[in-house]
Amino acid sequence: MRDVAARAGVSAKTVSRVFNDDPHVLPETRAKIEQIMRELNYVPNVLATTFRSGKTSAIGVAVPDIVDPYFAAIARAVDDVARKRGVATLLTNLGDDPARERDVLESLLSRRLAGLIVAPIGVDHSWLKRWTESTPVVFVDRSPTGLPADIFTDNDEAGGHQATSHLIGHGHKRIAYVGDSFHLSTEVNRLAGYRRALTEAGLGFDEALVASYVKDRDSTRAAVERLMALPGRPTAVFSSNARSSMLLLRALPEASVAVVGFGDFPLADLLRPALTVVDQDPDQIGLLAAGRVFERADFPKRRLKRTNVLDVTLIERESCKVARP
Repeated sequence: MRDVAARAGVSAKTVSRVFNDDPHVLPETRAKIEQIMRELNYVPNVLATTFRSGKTSAIGVAVPDIVDPYFAAIARAVDDVARKRGVATLLTNLGDDPARERDVLESLLSRRLAGLIVAPIGVDHSWLKRWTESTPVVFVDRSPTGLPADIFTDNDEAGGHQATSHLIGHGHKRIAYVGDSFHLSTEVNRLAGYRRALTEAGLGFDEALVASYVKDRDSTRAAVERLMALPGRPTAVFSSNARSSMLLLRALPEASVAVVGFGDFPLADLLRPALTVVDQDPDQIGLLAAGRVFERADFPKRRLKRTNVLDVTLIERESCKVARP
């Protein structure tokens, strides 16, 4: 920076202002400095910047599964926003073990991030409070427990209600609910929507039709075998997330059970029958969450935390139209 300043006949501070796109620099001075930067192949010393500011030029993203299409879309959208701010994105996988969530997140936060975006898997997040005093933390998809926070999530209750009501509209009365981790706010709300739809239709809630912790081939096969062995076996299934839907479609008896899934995924429309889904907008969630992180970083005195709920839409395809046995 001193070399650029000396060649341009300005102060190092002016060079810094140009690099950081400060508007309070004369256009002719900016053009001259930018030309010299190119001639000298100038790049900033990020480590020195970190030491001065106490923050790295990176934003963290922690999601349960980085290859899940929904979370991958959120991470991609966050990275798009971060790159426009000259900030890198550090992406990490939380997995599905709540016990390891704190270690993973503290490992990220100890890097003095510019901000952190989390899709939580744990059961208690009160320990994060001391970190949020210095680092903006925004939650996506799921709400934290024990911590006031900025949250961007889908209207899960409405989606569960919409999916179940749609199946009821096709004449189904025995509708199973297949989900994953029932301590998560997403599952709690989607199950509440499922129950509300049944109640409004005058159908009773049957605990036997609910299958939880369906997350791999073995658990899916076991859940399907149990449901299909019931005296009043289900004629339709509401699958509460895309991962469960993908597993479920492999395990269900072919073309004998109607299905609606919460969350679209690549090639869902090319399946036979094509899967009817409650569609989310992970790109929008990622964009909004990243925007909120930078808003908190730019205006740290704004303390009010806000929950933001995005609408979902049912996309009707073929899987909801399977004939009742």
